[in-house]
Amino acid sequence: MSLQGKRIIALVDEDFEDLELWVPVMRLREEGVDVVLTGKEKGKTYYGKHGVPAEAEASFTDISAAEYDGILVPGGWAPDKLRRYPEVMDMVRHMDKQQKLIGQICHAGWVLVSADILTNKKVTSTPGIKDDMKNAGAVWYDEEVVVDGHIVSSRRPPDIPAYSRALVQSLKA
Repeated sequence: MSLQGKRIIALVDEDFEDLELWVPVMRLREEGVDVVLTGKEKGKTYYGKHGVPAEAEASFTDISAAEYDGILVPGGWAPDKLRRYPEVMDMVRHMDKQQKLIGQICHAGWVLVSADILTNKKVTSTPGIKDDMKNAGAVWYDEEVVVDGHIVSSRRPPDIPAYSRALVQSLKA
């Protein structure tokens, strides 16, 4: 419980990648982090690509990013939806400006692309959006996890152990 008192927003929407949401959430909760599943509608159950449910404990409008230590963006197809919400863009930009943790894995990089926060940032993602990341100004690496300051990025489900370790280390720093 070394991270008791830390609070993290975990974004959810339909078709998130089940493991990319739940494994980091469980790992951080294991460390004592208060992780709040946050979607467009509080109380709505969103389903992952493989059918695993996630009930939103808060809505985007319930959340004040200033009260949190970071944000997690899962992969899957949810990021393509999440990046369309101005409230999500505001949360991500706030976290970036305040140098608070931003965790993104797989297709979650699309959210950071749309938030326009990747210029000269070292990141990774699923290779499928490598060009999007590079075109947004990022320096892209094909590695299991890349940490550039407050941004922790990872490629895909097999990299989740390294991603989860990096998230914990980032919050401890």
